[in-house]
Amino acid sequence: MSEWIREPLHDGWAQTLRADETLFDSATEHQRLRVFENARFGRILTLDDVVQTTEGDNFIYHEMMTHVPILAHGAAKRVCIVGGGDGGMAREVLRHSSVEQVTMVEIDAGVVEFSKRYLPMLSQGAFEDPRLDLVIADGADFMRNAEGEEFDVIIIDSTDPIGPGEVLFTDTFYGHAKRAMAAGGIMVTQNGVPFMQGDELTGTMRAFQALFDDATCYLATIPTYAGGPMAFGWGTDSTARSVSLCELQERFAKSGLEPDYYTPDVHQAAFALPGYVQKLIP
Repeated sequence: MSEWIREPLHDGWAQTLRADETLFDSATEHQRLRVFENARFGRILTLDDVVQTTEGDNFIYHEMMTHVPILAHGAAKRVCIVGGGDGGMAREVLRHSSVEQVTMVEIDAGVVEFSKRYLPMLSQGAFEDPRLDLVIADGADFMRNAEGEEFDVIIIDSTDPIGPGEVLFTDTFYGHAKRAMAAGGIMVTQNGVPFMQGDELTGTMRAFQALFDDATCYLATIPTYAGGPMAFGWGTDSTARSVSLCELQERFAKSGLEPDYYTPDVHQAAFALPGYVQKLIP
């Protein structure tokens, strides 16, 4: 029988998703991890009934967190992903043939193995790519000791700032991560849905403004991350955000990418922020 699952993430407002078939359900005293099939979104992964990723719309999140910084940079060869155990972020980064090495730092090896079994359509073989270096470690500990790594792009693919993901939203973590960036590097973060989770964006922007010459965010609308568009933090000391549309189009054509959401026009438009989001940036 189908079951309607209510997501309780936001105070005073919720979405529901129909579980047509449950493939995995592990309820413990600490958390409940589920994978189920939904007629519209395919396989859905939830943690304590909060959507983590879906087969249907994950491409929007993963494309916008990878192609925007990589194409804005224009010459990224070394990329670091913190989190991303499902492999979707690595999948999109590795579509760039110009990227020579990807370091993916995931705290839980079990998440990787679980995703390979139940969500293989997200990674699409990324874990077998010889350019991927999978490091099983705490992301905060890794960055604390990563000075001199010189990553061109750092992608913080964290959960919300609750439990293990909380440390990835601190000023100290961002400071350590910046030390691991190459000159002209770009850092991007997931900062939730600002209409519902404005404090997440404000906190990251305060830290970024103290660290980077250019600190802002950009937006993308992801259906199952409900409540409005999602914000992605952007921090760099370069002028990468002002790259022209013509140049983006040339880089995009050269990349050979065939994304389902990202385009150079969307790239530029994503940085045009509505008033309520601008007010969340100190």
